[in-house]
Amino acid sequence: MAVLHLRHLTHHSLLSTSKLHHHFRFSPLKSPRFSCSASASSTMAKQVLVPIANGTEPMEAVITIDVIRRSGADVTVASVEKELRVDACHGVKIVADALVADCKNTVFDLIALPGGMPGASNFKDCGALENLVKKQAADGRLYAAVCASPAVALGSWGLLKGLKATCYPSFMEQLQSCATAVESRVQQDGKVVTSRGPGTTMEFAVTLVEQLYGKEKADEVSGPLVMRPNHGDEYTITELNPLEWKCNNVPQVLVPIADGSEEMEVVMIIDILRRAKANVVVASVGDNLEILASRKVKLVADMLLDEAAKLTYDLVVLPGGLGGAQAFAKSDKLVNLLKKQAESNKPYGAICASPALVLEPHGLLKGKKATAYPAMCDKLSDQSHIDNRVVVDGNLITSRGPGTSMEFALGIVEKFFGRPKALELAKGLLVVRQ
Repeated sequence: MAVLHLRHLTHHSLLSTSKLHHHFRFSPLKSPRFSCSASASSTMAKQVLVPIANGTEPMEAVITIDVIRRSGADVTVASVEKELRVDACHGVKIVADALVADCKNTVFDLIALPGGMPGASNFKDCGALENLVKKQAADGRLYAAVCASPAVALGSWGLLKGLKATCYPSFMEQLQSCATAVESRVQQDGKVVTSRGPGTTMEFAVTLVEQLYGKEKADEVSGPLVMRPNHGDEYTITELNPLEWKCNNVPQVLVPIADGSEEMEVVMIIDILRRAKANVVVASVGDNLEILASRKVKLVADMLLDEAAKLTYDLVVLPGGLGGAQAFAKSDKLVNLLKKQAESNKPYGAICASPALVLEPHGLLKGKKATAYPAMCDKLSDQSHIDNRVVVDGNLITSRGPGTSMEFALGIVEKFFGRPKALELAKGLLVVRQ
């Protein structure tokens, strides 16, 4: 299973000068060892705490961390467990920067709780986190939660009394006992922001950026994400030359990763495909299992590509991120695996920078319609379908960026399992209205 290690990141290592760099930038970790004794007033960057627990929903955690780090905020990931490493949902392991217990003297501009069960229950039972969030509320500072956590954690702590709030649909009855429950995708009331689930988390995170830095910064962050224009509407894919994607019972899927891979795209692909019961193998194209992703999320692959390449797959799918795509393009073993997949008329796919930087230069888009990250589309020889969010052309699937990753993964589910299964997942994720 994939393991995610999340590290603290300084304000200066995140800032970039263009939208392209803003989306893709990655650099060696330069921040000093994290200390929980600093106050929010000691630095220009806003201080943000994102707690994690055994059973945390990894998409909600990683999207929140990634999007807020794009704003220049210092995001501290803190474990409520006795160890830094937690076992998140869907086989994802996350290693925090610190323990929540070590953060009690830190002043945070925002505390944002991801959801997932039993993660939200573990938050509720953590006295140190409860004290931190209660102090946050008493001091009039921003706090937030998504999915199960508004009802299970904030509500149980009495921090939603008299306030409008939302949560994951199956927890709405519990929320009604401790808040004015509403069905908004994102709900703000005073210093509290709540949201519903994985499919609303990117909107949730952008709202938090706006609360921290203002609308101009939120727009600057959200633009490169390629978010959905009509949140909640039924997703669509553009399909040409329809071809049945076959597998023997359970789809075998290879997801390569490398330094600089975009962690939101990686996690959304893995999480959603595993929810659909596909067997997902995460393989590092480098010499080490560990890779440092574009927003300093540290991932550990299941195996090296050398080992993974010995197996056969029903689909090979590439996440994006500038550094990751460049590493993929330089990997002869991965390129040969992709070419073998294409020559066998078996499915392969890519998102964000990877269609333009990996598939195009190696002839893997020849005679195919595709899309890519907007700033990379000028590298595609055929740009006739670049404005589509997800394009399927026979055995090829491509997509645009972090904000299209759920639709991309759902498109894969649809091709292997059918649209009813994909829509069932989409509704459960809150990508589309239930």
